[in-house]
Amino acid sequence: MRPRYFTKRYETAAQVASAARHHAWLAEHARPLRLPALTVIGPTTLTYEWIDGRPARTEDLPALAGLLGDAHGAAWTTDLRPTSLTTPHRFRDGIVFGDYIGPRQTALRRRLERGYLPDRVALHAMLTLLEKTAEGPTAFYKDSNPRNFIITEADDVYTVDTDDLTLAPMAYDLAKLIATLVLTYGPLPTPTIDSALRAYNEAAERHYPRLGTTDRERLDDFLALHAVLTAPYAGRNGYHYSRTARPLPRGSA
Repeated sequence: MRPRYFTKRYETAAQVASAARHHAWLAEHARPLRLPALTVIGPTTLTYEWIDGRPARTEDLPALAGLLGDAHGAAWTTDLRPTSLTTPHRFRDGIVFGDYIGPRQTALRRRLERGYLPDRVALHAMLTLLEKTAEGPTAFYKDSNPRNFIITEADDVYTVDTDDLTLAPMAYDLAKLIATLVLTYGPLPTPTIDSALRAYNEAAERHYPRLGTTDRERLDDFLALHAVLTAPYAGRNGYHYSRTARPLPRGSA
């Protein structure tokens, strides 16, 4: 059987270079993540090995939470330990990838302009929440939504799409996965979210004890931010449920 490939097109050469750089950084510093091989870098395209599989589903959350905790712990150990959430990080070639605060301040202001926040009072509340969460050890964010995980018949997990990469607090990207699973499949029971957070913390703390200390209140802060930041995508990309969906109470099916 001839190998198959997937080619992704970009508008600019700069976007190609950025995504390729992110892929290389993740392959080096987030080794628990399995990435499709990047085979060809073209002027406006990237070509990867083809992976047969399905996107993530709700039942995959505990395993994916553990994988993210392991990957974030590995990245902190190998490269991110000295970084600050408020300062962009530099790749070896001197190019930076974004800090945690700046890109999200810009995005939240755009949500107000486009009507996803009701007024400036709400914007101020979200900016304050963003500042509140900018503390603790630094991880990375790469947009962990269900489509960005491919799970094969053998239950191997591949992580795809390296277009977006910024610094973020520990478990922020776990909250993105939880938020987008809710948008895709509907509300999650509270024990399911608690179990995912526990799996994440247990995996992260194996790299260093302080990495596994995210509590549920902090996770809920991240979920509140993601509810606003993902609002423009409701009804698109398989997101069929309301962004206002809340976790089901304990004991619910």
